[in-house]
Amino acid sequence: MAKAAAAAAASSSSPPPCFTNSWKYHVFLSFRGEDTRYNFTGHLCTALRQKGINTFMDDCLSRGEEISTALLKAIEESRISVIVFSENYASSRWCLDELVKILDCEKSNQQMVLPVFYKVSPSDVRNQKGCFGDGLAGLECKYKDNVDKIHKWRPALSEAANLSGWTLLDKHEDESKLIHNIVEGISAQVINCTYLDVAEYPVGIESRAQEINNLLHVGRNDVCMVGLWGTGGIGKSTIAKAIYNLISHKFEGSCFLNKVRESSMTDKGLAKLQKTLLYGILGGDKLKVANVDKGITLIKERLSSKRILLVLDDVNDMRQLRSLVGGSDGWFGIGSRIIITTRDKKLLTAHHHNISIYEVKKLNYHEALELFSWNAFKSNGLLDGYAKLADHAIRCAQGLPLVLRVLGSHLYRESIDKWQAILDGLIKSREIQDVFKISYDALDEIVKEVFLDISCFFKGGRSNYVIEILEGCELNPQHSIDVLIQKALVNIDHGFIWMHDLVEEMGKEVVCQQSPNDPGERSRLWFHDDVYRVLTENTGTKNITGIKVQLLESDNEICLSATTFSNMKNLKIFINCNGRFSGAIDYLPNNLRLVDWPECPLKSLPLNFNLKNLVLLNMRNSHITGFGEGFKCFQQQ
Repeated sequence: MAKAAAAAAASSSSPPPCFTNSWKYHVFLSFRGEDTRYNFTGHLCTALRQKGINTFMDDCLSRGEEISTALLKAIEESRISVIVFSENYASSRWCLDELVKILDCEKSNQQMVLPVFYKVSPSDVRNQKGCFGDGLAGLECKYKDNVDKIHKWRPALSEAANLSGWTLLDKHEDESKLIHNIVEGISAQVINCTYLDVAEYPVGIESRAQEINNLLHVGRNDVCMVGLWGTGGIGKSTIAKAIYNLISHKFEGSCFLNKVRESSMTDKGLAKLQKTLLYGILGGDKLKVANVDKGITLIKERLSSKRILLVLDDVNDMRQLRSLVGGSDGWFGIGSRIIITTRDKKLLTAHHHNISIYEVKKLNYHEALELFSWNAFKSNGLLDGYAKLADHAIRCAQGLPLVLRVLGSHLYRESIDKWQAILDGLIKSREIQDVFKISYDALDEIVKEVFLDISCFFKGGRSNYVIEILEGCELNPQHSIDVLIQKALVNIDHGFIWMHDLVEEMGKEVVCQQSPNDPGERSRLWFHDDVYRVLTENTGTKNITGIKVQLLESDNEICLSATTFSNMKNLKIFINCNGRFSGAIDYLPNNLRLVDWPECPLKSLPLNFNLKNLVLLNMRNSHITGFGEGFKCFQQQ
């Protein structure tokens, strides 16, 4: 079907690679071939590639008057550009056009530019003097009619010469040592510039990220905090990732702390976040953070002179801010920047009187249309006959990027009649959660089970670990996760499974509605009150397939009885995060696939417990001294 021409008008320019994580090369080498191709630059390229650094070096020996489109594209797709200034560099129009393009990309794409002054002084390049300047003068004479181009060359040379880089002036200096230093320096930059996955279709992100970047005043000699405030699903985390990718290379160290709210429900979780922060900035061996107070001391001591970028994503409690960034006493070095995303504006103003607050606005209609089209049609344009329906969908989504992605993905490749039926229901309900529920309801039963397990137990888990456990539960998880990704209900980020908390809430609500008043009749338990009630009152039933014990610090000890698990014949997953137990049990279900119970207080497992179905048993630091007969089968496997 043909695309409607009107929809194509909503097209926008491609976002910088740092927003899409689409760098093709680590390094682009700009050099004068006749000077350094077969010596210095050739050796540097080899050394970089041997280090695993993906390097673009133009191997075309014959060059025309104009720089090729392929070369311009290679510059745009390179994270770092290394300019090897040599005596005859400025006598090449091709080299100078490369230089202008490189500096343009530095500004527009936040790429890094590193100069190497090979047997030519930075001063001569900066001021276009000596033999270097003579070459440029000859070129200007040759192209005197192309005034616009000539006027770009000299400022570009001066600008590049003012950048920090490497210099080799004496022909007797050790070139191999210089190459080693360059490779090590670039290697460190490549390692430190691991990009966060922002969005498959980053519509509306670039303009918002640039507005926030203006508030940050990167480079100014102060410590600046900026809060991103907005409702759930509006794109705060996505924008924060884009900014992180945009500016992280400008700091001595950077750290993005993901999902702070759910990671800091306990003091142990907060201490773990402090440990992640210290490791992210300092690297090396992970420091021991015994508790939150110890973590505060370590952060103050180790990071007080570091110019860092820190992002705290999804903050909802003052305790998190006090433990990770402190107050007005300044834990970090001059020039540091702190970005906080939250739904709570009062939290930001209460924490720091001088914080800048950026309200993340919903997508406007044209942005919403573009994002929806990419997800519903896989192109920036509507299919014939779908314009009115797409308008209804966009209004249902209320400008929320998350809803547009989920709804668009759900409607992808569906007929007009199916679109009409789905949207009619949404228009009547007006509830954002119903968008996610419609997508869930359309899933196959096995995919639903995988979705609910991720919602209740495995969000944030390593994907290979989750797949292994769910394979043991006979759920075909790889296929199911692929379907959930296609439906925009989950995503894989650096090997971990994530879903938005609004989608997670929908999944948990599905489970709660299985038995609104009796948690023992539900399929999964995770909420601390429900877990405590079912385990202490022995109200569990055969419906329960999974339990995650994640109690509040104020919750009492769970007193187990001999029959606590007796009625849970179908229990497959038991995860204890922080529960304290006492008592003893006479029965564990033989259907168990995962028992993750560190510091288990039991002296022994029930004699009749058969471990043949187990995929993973974790009882480190437990009190277990003996196993039942079933353990022999587990040992043989």
